[in-house]
Amino acid sequence: MDQVRQRPVLDVSALPSVAFGRSNTTWLANVFYMMIEGTMFALLFASYFYLRTRTSSWPPFQLPPQLTYGIANGILFLLSLIPARYAQKVAPTGDRGKVRLALAALAAFAVGNMVLRGFEMSTLNCRWYENAYGSIIWSLIGLHTGHLITEFVETAAILGVSFTPKMEGTRLADVAINSDYWYFVVVTAVLMDFIIYGTTRFL
Repeated sequence: MDQVRQRPVLDVSALPSVAFGRSNTTWLANVFYMMIEGTMFALLFASYFYLRTRTSSWPPFQLPPQLTYGIANGILFLLSLIPARYAQKVAPTGDRGKVRLALAALAAFAVGNMVLRGFEMSTLNCRWYENAYGSIIWSLIGLHTGHLITEFVETAAILGVSFTPKMEGTRLADVAINSDYWYFVVVTAVLMDFIIYGTTRFL
């Protein structure tokens, strides 16, 4: 009788069933997703500065966007980093009460950001169809608003799950990953604000 061939076996029984951060494959997928979305923003930023070089008047024959709501929303975005970071910190502990608190606060900030974004759009002093300037400004703020709404929906969904017994294991890891994506939303918001409200006044 032929001798049975032995194959090496890797013992993974000691590995944790749930991983946070870079040890989680979903975390890596989220990073790749942010890289793709970041490339979209980069292309729009490049388009904006290209269009700026095509004219001597910027904005062309119109007032720049009003600062009030843009600055207020930018500050609110920065403050929202507090609950986002808190959610990421308490997720590994499995404390559902603290997770719910953090997610609820983050969702509330997202609602505030969306409300202020509506006021921002009403004070851009341009329409998307008027000229290239209007088109690129509305493309930028529209793209970011889409990400903001998506992140709000995701945060609200995870918050809903946190009130069920399913809020354990990988769902807790999702809370931490959700915060990573919120950081992306905040960073792109700050960059977009600089372009929409800053460069129109200083370039």
